Amino acid sequence: MADVTIYHNPNCGTSRNTLALLREKGVEPTVVEYLKVGWTKPVLQDLMMRMGASAHDILRVRGTQAHELGLTDPAASDEALIAAMIINPVLVERPIVVTPQGAALCRPAELALSLL
Repeated sequence: MADVTIYHNPNCGTSRNTLALLREKGVEPTVVEYLKVGWTKPVLQDLMMRMGASAHDILRVRGTQAHELGLTDPAASDEALIAAMIINPVLVERPIVVTPQGAALCRPAELALSLL
């Protein structure tokens, strides 16, 4: 399948497992190492729209400063979360897989299969 993208962190076991699963299924995705390239507001907004998700839904809390920054507060706006995610890309949960069938936060990795 062409046109598959994975927003990937090679240091994350779930992200590595998702990439391996895609490859096992004969898919060679475009791999975006978002910790290196960062995020833009349009990319994050597009991903959230495709997933039907909010910024709170893709906020990574574990191993980040999300709580200290006040981002886990339900009253924190999507705009505030997106701004923080652009400054600190690790605040986005991973991996996110995008295909012509849709997009999903693939935790667990097997969620990627529904997109193929």
